[in-house]
Amino acid sequence: MKIAVIGAGSCGLAALRHCTSGTYDCEVVCYEKTDQVGGTWVYTEETGLDRYGLPIHTSMYKNLRTNLPKEVMGYPDYPIPDTPESYLTRTQILEFLNSYCDHFKLRQHIRFLHNVELVTPTSGGDRKWTIKVKDLQKNTVTSDSFDAVMVCNGHYFKPNVPNLKGHETFQGRQLHSHDYRTPDIFTNKTVVVVGAGPSGMDLALDISKKATRVILSHHTRESIGTIFPENVVQKPDIKELTQSGALFTDGSSESIDAVFYCTGYEYSFPFLDPKCGVRVDSNMVTPLWKHLISIENPTLAVVGIPYYVCAFNMFDLQVRFVLRFWSGKKDFPSKEDMLKEEKEELEKLLAKGLRKRHFHEMGHKQGVYFDDIANIAGITRLPPVISKLHDESSMRFLDDLVHYRESRYKIIDDYNFIQL
Repeated sequence: MKIAVIGAGSCGLAALRHCTSGTYDCEVVCYEKTDQVGGTWVYTEETGLDRYGLPIHTSMYKNLRTNLPKEVMGYPDYPIPDTPESYLTRTQILEFLNSYCDHFKLRQHIRFLHNVELVTPTSGGDRKWTIKVKDLQKNTVTSDSFDAVMVCNGHYFKPNVPNLKGHETFQGRQLHSHDYRTPDIFTNKTVVVVGAGPSGMDLALDISKKATRVILSHHTRESIGTIFPENVVQKPDIKELTQSGALFTDGSSESIDAVFYCTGYEYSFPFLDPKCGVRVDSNMVTPLWKHLISIENPTLAVVGIPYYVCAFNMFDLQVRFVLRFWSGKKDFPSKEDMLKEEKEELEKLLAKGLRKRHFHEMGHKQGVYFDDIANIAGITRLPPVISKLHDESSMRFLDDLVHYRESRYKIIDDYNFIQL
């Protein structure tokens, strides 16, 4: 079996690790459009387009530290080595990914500076997929055929920017977190941070060291309980931008210098031909079985879609799940059953008052999802302590944003951890 992996970030590396493990009889090629592994964990000061005219993929900023402890951030068979602290820097995570890559001898399967331009189902012929790839150094385009494709291109690279009333009138700076690198650009400025998800909270804190005043604008019903630095205040949604300020939905207004959008990302697969049968609808990737397998073409898997999860662990589990079916050790349900399952899951979500765009959000539900796919595929499950510690860290993040990264943890067994 010949498998293509698209992307050599933390997800693509997990795919390569299991495709090359010897457990499955397969040949694998990974296409990576940059010159190194690590995906979004690679830091560059560049923004906009790279030297080949492609959009800069990474959204990494200089001062990032993980918002999850390292104890839940490794792979099941390759944990992050012990260090005095639990919350690591971006540099430490990138070093870890490189060590994982080298430990399992994955580099030889990666074609760096190769950008996937088009993935199309093959009509007729032995192989099921045709992939058109551009060698960026040689500026040549070639096509190759594969039996199966794992899409591992991540989902933190296409900014979701809200269309605020007055955004064209506002004379100050407007920036999405994708293009943010250091807080210096906001020195002595009054900045509205739009969005209070994990990145909005973290980045409000990061820029507060340089900005005069930071206004965290969000629609969370209750005021966020964490104690922010004195120069950070909370406001509701922006109603409208003016030439030099913002009007908020509570009737208040502020003079501001910049709007900083921490409003998340959209799923994007620009290389997938519509015939692949996967589309993004209100930021729900569909139709997928188990948030993972293309129901129209089950030899296409989109790995890494769920968010608010222990990502590296989940990538590993999802890849093992996929390979059980592709190798014939397990059989897919009927197309009708897979579609019905996705439809019922969406209906339950909507009944709770959530929207389609929340479909892939896991959080405290991740343990149920992990156990479900492990049981269906008959593979080793992830230890429940992983989800437990994730939940603990997420609560601490909300309660004590400024200090929660000082906590240290140790996993004792599959079910328990302690705080040191």
